[in-house]
Amino acid sequence: MSLFRKIFGNKSERSAEELKSDDRGKYMPEIKLPIDERFTINFKANGGKFLYCENLDEIFKNIDNIISENKWEDKKVLLLDENLENKFGNSNLKPTRKVSDSTFFLTTCENLIANDGSLLISSKQIFEKKLPELPINFIVFATTSQIVENIGEGLRGIKSKNRQKIPTNITTIKHFKSGDEKDFLSYGSSAKNLYLLLLEDL
Repeated sequence: MSLFRKIFGNKSERSAEELKSDDRGKYMPEIKLPIDERFTINFKANGGKFLYCENLDEIFKNIDNIISENKWEDKKVLLLDENLENKFGNSNLKPTRKVSDSTFFLTTCENLIANDGSLLISSKQIFEKKLPELPINFIVFATTSQIVENIGEGLRGIKSKNRQKIPTNITTIKHFKSGDEKDFLSYGSSAKNLYLLLLEDL
């Protein structure tokens, strides 16, 4: 038997309890969480409200709940995307294309970024409008297949999906605080009161 084995014991003989992450050395690499868990944790840390949905019925039900919770029954929703308007045509939404008439904005996004919990959007969702021009209240409809590791991966995806004409006005939304609190990290960014309806499609 080798000297090291006598002193330290056989690795395979060590109990599972000894290998808990609490006992890992500070220089050991971190155990990497699955990409969807990392996105969820970071998104919530940014102040976003997350609603996981298994099917479209749950999406419609959650939209109704959001509207009811915020007392938006008589308020208009900004809907700029025709496909989204068709998808939600049978719901109780009151769509408008004028920002000034709207209380909240229903949209999709390009990608969900796992490493910082942000949402990547482009002119496909907001056209040529700037984030501060849009309503403070956002409801974003996205799918689990849109989760990517980082912004670089998201940008590569946009480029490969739109080889003929790459969308313009590409930006991220990262601060989802509904209050007026400001800190130096969010300075210059447009904070939104944001609900994410995430549909399982994998």
